Amino acid sequence: MKIEVWSDFVCPFCYIGKRHLEEALAQFPNRDQVEVEFKSFELDPNSPKYSGESIHEVLAGKYRMSLEQAKQANQGVGQQAANVGLKYDFDTMKPTNTFDAHRLAKFAKEHGKETEVTEKLLHAYFTEGKNIGDYETLADIAAVASLDRQEALNVLQDQTSYANDVRIDESIAQQYGISGVPYFVINQKYAISGAQPIATFSGALQQVWQEESAAPVVLKDLSTENASDATCTDGSCGIPEKK
Repeated sequence: MKIEVWSDFVCPFCYIGKRHLEEALAQFPNRDQVEVEFKSFELDPNSPKYSGESIHEVLAGKYRMSLEQAKQANQGVGQQAANVGLKYDFDTMKPTNTFDAHRLAKFAKEHGKETEVTEKLLHAYFTEGKNIGDYETLADIAAVASLDRQEALNVLQDQTSYANDVRIDESIAQQYGISGVPYFVINQKYAISGAQPIATFSGALQQVWQEESAAPVVLKDLSTENASDATCTDGSCGIPEKK
């Protein structure tokens, strides 16, 4: 089973959804046969680099609400995160453009570190208050994940590196009609939208596993000739039986 996860590093529900999926997988008997792959998605491709504005100010401006209303909304999301063991520090978050963070994740994927770097990027933004739009900060994250820091920095400074990989993910998202994240696609046939409860993920894993295991593989025969004289079966290779 393969699960593709479209998410963004500044999406609070993406981190929560990731934890819900992980909790469900931990309880899934066939978890060793499940591959999870993360896909790039930018909630706001036009978002500027960190400007010094707090996440409360950005939210208030975007949705035309008061600063106090924004803080209350963030507090509610923070409680949902706490329910799965995540600590969100909204007062220190640094909202920023995430394109370079996604490029770093693609670099990490090539070196077998996608899962680790994805987790560290989310933790850096939501819990540690780090600027994940800053090259030096991103290079530090790469180093903590045992990647070569200078190589990671070189990748980031060359703005074309892994850019196409990010765009391909976003193009596929458009083809699927994905407009919000997190978004989970299982075996390219089943979809789960949003940070659904752990029970929803558990039920989906069981259902997909049963359906995929029970479904017989039906091959469409494209042969143009009768195969009886050109096929080996039961030790006979087109040799007429003696009468």
